[in-house]
Amino acid sequence: MASQLYYATICEIFRRFHAADPEPKGELEHVNAFTLLVAVALSAQATDAGVNRATRALFAIADTPEKMLALGEEGLIEHIRTIGLFRNKAKNVIKLSRILVDDHGGQVPSSRAALQSLPGVGRKTANVVLNMWWRHPAQAVDTHIFRVGNRTGIAPGKDVNAVERAIEDNVPAEYQLHAHHWLILHGRYICTARKPRCGACPIRDLCPFEEKTP
Repeated sequence: MASQLYYATICEIFRRFHAADPEPKGELEHVNAFTLLVAVALSAQATDAGVNRATRALFAIADTPEKMLALGEEGLIEHIRTIGLFRNKAKNVIKLSRILVDDHGGQVPSSRAALQSLPGVGRKTANVVLNMWWRHPAQAVDTHIFRVGNRTGIAPGKDVNAVERAIEDNVPAEYQLHAHHWLILHGRYICTARKPRCGACPIRDLCPFEEKTP
């Protein structure tokens, strides 16, 4: 748990995030739980913008596991070949679609264990679906959140699991639901890996990062 003094600082950081954007949204386009699951699975080692360009036409014709199975692996590949690792991802999407139909009545489950049992679905993907669709206060730690958590001291950790636990321990309960979106958007647009935009940062005065840019 953060010290009492730094806990007050973390409260102020998230108060500012909330004031600027009370309902932050993920940037992956989707129309239901299934398309969200597929989009997140496709986004590994790819940008959200690149995934969105590929899935707009895909989700127009395959927005359920049944329709995805009817499209088939080769049909899916034609839609996602601009995304990195598209062949392996296509295999996983078809396999997870089959499992959803056979074992879950075509519905996306709301438990982390069930989600992580699906091909190509790791803890981060499961947490995104739990958070964005089922509104669980799950923390999906990607490279942006890992960087911001460590730079700011909000959630320091040597690996993604440690950062996830630190967010759960250090961020006030009222901000847990949206914490991962505030942090990822901050990392994507302000606290970037190279040349962070410290001059435009709303929490610059609260951040202990020593290598601030002008």
